[in-house]
Amino acid sequence: MDARDWDERYARSPLLWTAEPNRWVVQHAAALTPGRALDLAAGEGRNAVWLASMGWTALAVDFSPVAVERVHQLAVDRLGQRADAVSARVEDVLTWAPPVGAFDLVLLSYLHVGAADRQGVLTRAAAAVAPGGHLLVVGHDVRNLAEGYGGPSDASVLYGPQDVATDLTDTGLVLVHAATEPRPVTDPDGVEQVALDVVVLARRDAAIRAEGEPHA
Repeated sequence: MDARDWDERYARSPLLWTAEPNRWVVQHAAALTPGRALDLAAGEGRNAVWLASMGWTALAVDFSPVAVERVHQLAVDRLGQRADAVSARVEDVLTWAPPVGAFDLVLLSYLHVGAADRQGVLTRAAAAVAPGGHLLVVGHDVRNLAEGYGGPSDASVLYGPQDVATDLTDTGLVLVHAATEPRPVTDPDGVEQVALDVVVLARRDAAIRAEGEPHA
């Protein structure tokens, strides 16, 4: 699906996804000291807005102009006078390179593309992490196809924790957490199911700058 397809999908409902933040974002980001956050492929901005509510300054990036407009509206609805803590811009994360070393937290939540594209996105995302900062990756685990519920049915866009760890080799980030996590969900018939998510948190040592980051 391209940006126009997603524009049409978002336009069909007032809010395509829930306005509540992802549980893994809450679990792992709540313990971090607020700073500058980048939410890549942010959709309607639920995670960026939550981060702002916790004291972060957040930039949400998505290739859908409709989604980006939703980010602004959700920020106003949820944050009121603090809405300006969230900014949003239209960019395609498959080609866009964020500023090197500019963010204390970079988030990639449920972006599912081919392996080569994923590695490119993760390499650029890692480079954007400031010294002492973190990268958090959340997605549907490839094991979901046989053992879990929901998510894409195309194995070529799914991955596991080790795939993310491999993609982050030579980026200077150190793994803090890398696991397949069960997430309870309710299907359309009201039946409780379990989805399997990849959750990876990585950190850049405070004494190490990303490649290309200028010295102070």
